[in-house]
Amino acid sequence: MSETMEALKKEAGKCADEIRKHKSVHVVSHIDADGLSSAGIICTALERGEFEYTTRFVKQLDEKALDTIADENHEIVVFTDLGSGMCELIKSRGIHAVISDHHQPQGNLQFHLNPHLFGANGSYELSGSGSTYILASAFGGNQDLSSLAIVGAVGDMQHLKMGQLVGINREILEEGVKGGTLQSKKDLTLFGKQTRPIYKLLQYSSDPYLPGLTGNEEACIEFLHSLNIRFSGDERWRRWIDLEIPEKQKIVSGLIQYCLKSGIPSYKIERLIGEVYVLLKEKEGTEMRDASEFSTLLNATARYDHAEIGLAVCMGNREEAYEDARKLLAEHRQNLVNGLIYVKEKGVIKLKNIQYFDAGSEIKETIVGIIAGMSSTIVENRNLPIIAFAKTDGGVKVSARGTHDLIRRGVNLSEAMSIVSAEVGGAGGGHDIAAGATIPENAKEEFALKLDLFIGEQLRRKTHST
Repeated sequence: MSETMEALKKEAGKCADEIRKHKSVHVVSHIDADGLSSAGIICTALERGEFEYTTRFVKQLDEKALDTIADENHEIVVFTDLGSGMCELIKSRGIHAVISDHHQPQGNLQFHLNPHLFGANGSYELSGSGSTYILASAFGGNQDLSSLAIVGAVGDMQHLKMGQLVGINREILEEGVKGGTLQSKKDLTLFGKQTRPIYKLLQYSSDPYLPGLTGNEEACIEFLHSLNIRFSGDERWRRWIDLEIPEKQKIVSGLIQYCLKSGIPSYKIERLIGEVYVLLKEKEGTEMRDASEFSTLLNATARYDHAEIGLAVCMGNREEAYEDARKLLAEHRQNLVNGLIYVKEKGVIKLKNIQYFDAGSEIKETIVGIIAGMSSTIVENRNLPIIAFAKTDGGVKVSARGTHDLIRRGVNLSEAMSIVSAEVGGAGGGHDIAAGATIPENAKEEFALKLDLFIGEQLRRKTHST
C-alpha cells in the first residue's frame, strides 16, 4: 500500500467515525457518472450499516443549493464528487459536512477526503468515486464496491492520460482484481464492445479519429467485408465480444494498416489498444459488464433528471431500474446524434486558439459537453479546443473539451475556464482536458475572446519553457 493510500485511509477513518455518530445522513452528489457511482458507493455502505439516508443530486453546488441544504437542517451531510471548492461557504452556513471529492480544494474543512490534500492529482490519480470507495471501506468491508469506483474513474476519463489507471485508482483496481470483481486487460479501446455491432465501433471512433471510417457507416461495413469478417447466422452483425480471437486480431491488424496508410501518427495509432476494465460479476453483453459502457448508461440517467434510476442501477437493481436506464440510454444516444447533426449543419466559429458553437436551447445543457467532445469527429481542425455554449437557468452553460495532444502542448482547460469565467462574472473549473463554467447570458462574446487569448498564452508559456 502506498503512503498516499495509507494517509487517505487514515483520513477516511476519521470521516467514517464522524458519520457513525449520526443516525441519519444526507448524501449530496453530482449528476455525472462519477457522481452517481460515488452516491451508489456511499448509499450502499450506509444501507449495509443500517443508517437512514436521503439523497440529492445537483448539476453544480452553488450558493443557492447550499442555502437549501442549510435550511433543511440535516444531522450530517456527505458531499460526494463535489464540495471541495466550497469549503468556506459550507462552513459559513453551519452545515455539518463530510466531503469526499477529487476536485481542486479551496478553503479548509475538518472532515475532508481529497487526493490533492495528500499530494495526489485528482484529475487522473483518484476520482470522486475512488475517494468515496476509500470512505466506504473505512466502515468495514465494502471491497466489492471497487468496481463502481472504477466505473466512476473511467466515466471521468481518468484512464486516458496515461493509457491506463494509475496512482490510487490503480490500487483500488488491484483490490477489485484480488476480490474477483474486476478484470483489467489489453483490448481494443473503441467504445461499445459489449453491446454494439462491430461496424458501429469504427463508425463512432473519435480517439483516434479514423479518416474515411469515422462517421461513415457504409465505409465501416465495407472495411469489415474486406477483412472477411462474417455476419452472425441471422445476418446481423456480431459484437466484439462475439468474435473469435483470430478475427479480433485480423481487425486490429487491418485498422493499424489503415491508420498507417492514412498518415495517422504512431502515438495516435497506439491508442487503438489499451487497458480496459471488465466487471466480472455483471452479465456479459450488458452495459454494466464494461466500465466505459456502464459509465455512459449512468450519464444517460442523471443528465435527464433521473438520477434516482442510475443510483438504483449502481445499487444492484437489474430489473425495472435497468430497463428504465436502457430506455433513457436510447434517448440519450438519439439526442447525441441530433446534437452532432446540429453542430455539423451550423458549423463552428474559429478563433486563433479555440473553436466554439452556440447551441442556445437546441441542445440540453447537461449533454452539451459530451457533444463538444464528440464534435472532434466532424470539425475540420482537431488541433483547437472545442467550446460549447448552451442556455441554462439564469445564464449560459459553457463546456470545454480538449485532447491529450493539446494538454501536452500546455493547454489546461480547468485553469482557463476558472480564471476567464470569473473575469466575466461567472464561475467554472474541472480538469485539464475537460472543464465547464456558468456565465451571464450577455457575456458569451467577451468570454470567447478572453478565453482565446488565455489559451494562446498557455500555449506560448509551454513553447517558451521547452
